[in-house]
Amino acid sequence: MHSTPQNHAHPLGFLIAFGTGGLLALMVQFNGALAHYGNSLFASWTAHAAGTVAALLFLLVLPRRRPSSQPRPPAPLWAYLGGLSGAATVVLSSMAVNSPAGLPGTLALGLAGQLLFGLVADGWGLFGLPKRRITFRDFAALALVLAGSLLILLAGKGAA
Repeated sequence: MHSTPQNHAHPLGFLIAFGTGGLLALMVQFNGALAHYGNSLFASWTAHAAGTVAALLFLLVLPRRRPSSQPRPPAPLWAYLGGLSGAATVVLSSMAVNSPAGLPGTLALGLAGQLLFGLVADGWGLFGLPKRRITFRDFAALALVLAGSLLILLAGKGAA
C-alpha cells in the first residue's frame, strides 16, 4: 500500500525538529566529553542512567491517561531494538567526536547515515513504515548532505 506524503507541514513540526537537532548536538558533545575523561561505555551508561531518571520524573509529573476499553496489541519485538541502537549511537558518537572529525564531522556523517537509512527504510517499508517511492530528489538531497559532510571533514583538516 502506497501513501502520498503531505506537502503542508505545520511550522511547529519544523521548529521541534530543529530543536531536536540542537539537542542532539549537545548530547554528542556532552557524551564526547564524558568519554574523553572516562571511556565511551561510561558515557553511554551515564547518558542512559540520566535518561532513565528523567523518564521516571516525567512519569511522576505528567497526568496519567485513563486506560481505554480496547486493549492495545503488544509492540513488535523489533520495536525494542531502539534502546540497542540508542546505546550504540552514544558509544560510537562519543568515540567519533574525540577523533579528528570532531563534533561537526560526527554530526554531518551521522546526518548522512540517518538520511541513507531513512531512504532505505522508506523504499522497502521497513519497520511498519508505508512504502514510498524514492525519487531523484531524494538522491540529490543525499548527495548534497554527503558533499557537505566531505567539505566539513576536509576543511576541518586544514584548520587543525
